[in-house]
Amino acid sequence: MTAQDGQRYCTALTKSSGSNFYYSFLFLPKERREAMYTVYAFCRDVDSIVDEPVPGSDPRKTIAARRAELAEIYRSSPLRPASLPSPIMACLAKHIRRFNIPQAYFDEIISGVEMDLSVHRYQTFEELSTYCYRVASAVGLVCLRIFGALRPESEQYAINLGLAFQLTNILRDVSTDGARGRIYLPQEDLKRFHVSEQDILDRVYNSRFKELMAFECRRAREYYARAENALTSAERPMLLSAEIMRAIYHLILEQIEASRYQVFGPRISLPPWRRLATAVKVWFALSTKRK
Repeated sequence: MTAQDGQRYCTALTKSSGSNFYYSFLFLPKERREAMYTVYAFCRDVDSIVDEPVPGSDPRKTIAARRAELAEIYRSSPLRPASLPSPIMACLAKHIRRFNIPQAYFDEIISGVEMDLSVHRYQTFEELSTYCYRVASAVGLVCLRIFGALRPESEQYAINLGLAFQLTNILRDVSTDGARGRIYLPQEDLKRFHVSEQDILDRVYNSRFKELMAFECRRAREYYARAENALTSAERPMLLSAEIMRAIYHLILEQIEASRYQVFGPRISLPPWRRLATAVKVWFALSTKRK
């Protein structure tokens, strides 16, 4: 499997996914856009190993295989390239070298996904934030390398934005996660608002649940604000893709709030036209500031 074969695979996978992230990649130069397609494909691959395992497979063994492939990439060199059976990993190796992406970030992503195999409850927000950092903030730190944004302020931006994104996903997917036996909302928060685990699993929609969700939405908003405040206006154009994602996910959070936290019905999302319009709006605003 060549890197070119892998790139075609990753690009097709991302384009067909319908993901919010796809719209944020459209304004990147080709080299960086292809790297982002590959990172998205890697994240989706390791996530599906746990959430949508191949029948008869052992997710732990498959995750271990991906970790071993990743280690092989970092042991290899242009003179001794890694031999990788996965098209995604073959392509990822090229971008890791090109953008000098640390192995630790990918290890964190894999560790976060692996947590879903054994951790189905979080006692405190501190525990949950570790999970959010691994599955979302670490992805943001990978993206910074691809964008070429390496200032400490940019790192704080990526960490806080990752937490905001993952909290938004958790709030939107309370129902589907519950169907998998997972409750990400911290147990300390459930107790504070007198919401039981069984209430979540039974999809009980009442005043106590709405108060809990309002509290969690305020927490997510705080992390969006921290991310926004971490950047200077001069840095924003370099982080155009991330700013597009911030705008799209913030709109999803607003929709959760506008629905009065009715997340037990159809999944809350934005239609493609609105995501594209949001991307163009952010691009235009940052292009104008650059001038």
